[in-house]
Amino acid sequence: MATRALVSQAARVATSRAGASRGFSVLTATEEFPGLPATSPAPKKGSSSSVTTLPSGLTIVTENASLTTTVALTYPNAGSSNEGPAEAGAAIANRYLSFKSGSGLSSALILRSLEDVGASVFSSAGRRGATVGFTALRENAAFVAPLLVTECSFEKWDVKEAQGLAGVEAADATSNAQVALTDQIYGAAYGAQSSMGRSYYTSGAKGPSIQSFRERAYTLNGAVLAATGVADHEAFVRMIEEEYPGAGAAVEAAAPVTSSYMGGEARLSAPSTGYAHVALAFEGPTSAPVMNVLKNCLGASAFAAPGIMGVYGGSAPGDASATVDALSKALSAAPSADVVEKAKATAKAEALSALGNGSKSLADAMTASILDSCGFSAAALAESYDAVSADDVSKAYAAMLKSKVSLAAVGDISDVPYHATIATRFS
Repeated sequence: MATRALVSQAARVATSRAGASRGFSVLTATEEFPGLPATSPAPKKGSSSSVTTLPSGLTIVTENASLTTTVALTYPNAGSSNEGPAEAGAAIANRYLSFKSGSGLSSALILRSLEDVGASVFSSAGRRGATVGFTALRENAAFVAPLLVTECSFEKWDVKEAQGLAGVEAADATSNAQVALTDQIYGAAYGAQSSMGRSYYTSGAKGPSIQSFRERAYTLNGAVLAATGVADHEAFVRMIEEEYPGAGAAVEAAAPVTSSYMGGEARLSAPSTGYAHVALAFEGPTSAPVMNVLKNCLGASAFAAPGIMGVYGGSAPGDASATVDALSKALSAAPSADVVEKAKATAKAEALSALGNGSKSLADAMTASILDSCGFSAAALAESYDAVSADDVSKAYAAMLKSKVSLAAVGDISDVPYHATIATRFS
């Protein structure tokens, strides 16, 4: 009896304690454990974009979902293809004048202001334009965005440093076979003395030509300002109108230097390399979706840029002729409907994946879309590839083969057939 009484009493105590415990737990999990993540968080909103073109001709494109902000200002006429006859090497030198002294600010102050907000700066240039920008936290980006358009004062030490850095980059490029092959194919396609055919990696530009090129090419008319992670597009546009000199006023656009596709041959002999690099190209489409789909139709060795498309390969010197045969065969095979569908899927996936490869990659994709179609959205980008038909690709392919073939060869090229021999295969 005593034992049963003790057990019964223990049970009542336990029940009482459990009831007290249950009574105490009227607090919600959030109240009892502040900061606890929600078990059913709100779904993440998709990215939306906005585009505004100011009276100056500057196009501003923003999106609002990126966790960091990249602000990239692209000048499409600031590439080496827009250099005048006396300005060779000005494009690459001006790349290194980014974030240099200007608008009453020293280089040190400009860079320190960017570093103070944790901004990572970048600049690039090439044949078809130049870009300057930075990546920073969303809340800090607007404060330093005006530093992208400081008016360069061309201090002697800044120009000298830019010339030196341009010379180093150009010298490094001469030892890169892929860069040499790219330069040769452009020289073959457009003529070695044309603005498009000349190498971007040209050193020796003088101060006056560097300055004249920048004053002519680095203008807001036609430029694209892409910004990711911007919550309020209208506020961002107002800030640009207030802080960018001349952004709200009409500006006359400088006439770009143009080059026409010709088709020819360029060979750079370097027997000591013990290898032959070869590229064949034609005039290609300028529409990015059609160009990228057709590139994927031509296979893994294909390359493309607006206005030019082709294939490349490499081999031991004795196998160079067979490599040219294989490249010719790849270009001669008209893509079937099945090949086009696979190429569309691949090209679309590549284009959309660029939107998710980080803030800077997204800004680059936004800029490219604006320059290609004057608009941007992920849905529109996907639709632009869906809209490419087999007939579109067939017409682009036929138009490509109607142009003259271009041949570039670099390295030990004694066994590479000459242009006249290759041209007969496409006549």
